[in-house]
Amino acid sequence: MNKRKPAFSVVTGASSGIGLELARIAAKEGSNLLIAASGPTIHDSAAELRGYGVEVDAIQVDLATTEGVDALWERAMASPRPVDVLYANAGRGLGHGFIDQDFADIQRVIDTNVTGTTYLLHRFLRTMRDRNEGRVLITGSIAGLMPGSFQAVYNATKAYIDSFAYALRNELQDTEIVITVLMPGPTDTEFFETADMTDTKVGQQKKDDPADVARQGYDALMRGDAHEVAGWANKLQAMMTRFMPEGRLAAMHRSMAEPGSGKDH
Repeated sequence: MNKRKPAFSVVTGASSGIGLELARIAAKEGSNLLIAASGPTIHDSAAELRGYGVEVDAIQVDLATTEGVDALWERAMASPRPVDVLYANAGRGLGHGFIDQDFADIQRVIDTNVTGTTYLLHRFLRTMRDRNEGRVLITGSIAGLMPGSFQAVYNATKAYIDSFAYALRNELQDTEIVITVLMPGPTDTEFFETADMTDTKVGQQKKDDPADVARQGYDALMRGDAHEVAGWANKLQAMMTRFMPEGRLAAMHRSMAEPGSGKDH
């Protein structure tokens, strides 16, 4: 694997949370950036990141759509530099019982986390294969390791992402392309507000610092690791999922994610 420092990185979901922290790390390491998110605050993030002395391009784009992914890819290909690193971080959560959710919201989660991410990787990995060089950090989740009662669709999408990342790594094992999956636990971002989970036990508990999570993911990618479960408590929980029956895992998740479960927390 080429050990040179990345000169050009693409970060999705970079307006806040883990994505913004990944962009900050990349900028501090001297990488020029193309950052993307669905909201206008992506341009505020770009203004901040330019303060690290690197070139930063920003695009407001809906990565739940093929048109949005195409727009990002075309902007990246217009750069005179090849994409050294793709941080496929964009994602969306959704709480409450499956039957009670609006199907349009369900579709949005699937389109963002599964369809959009899959298409994003298909486009960018082809260009990396042509060069036989590149790194990809995919933000999965330890949520993908357990049935997500009252978060069923989200956990299912992350199970897909976690599995997909390992499969891609194996397919590309004879190339100079590195695939790493970052698997955070509950992190102090806007996730729980957008997923309408602020009244849950998991929504009210102490969470990991997104800067720490991003750093662990970045370091794992640069080492060439297959995955990184961020945080010792999450590593323990991930290990436990290997031995606990599915029914017990679902019950454990219910105790954390059921609406109103945070009242006595």
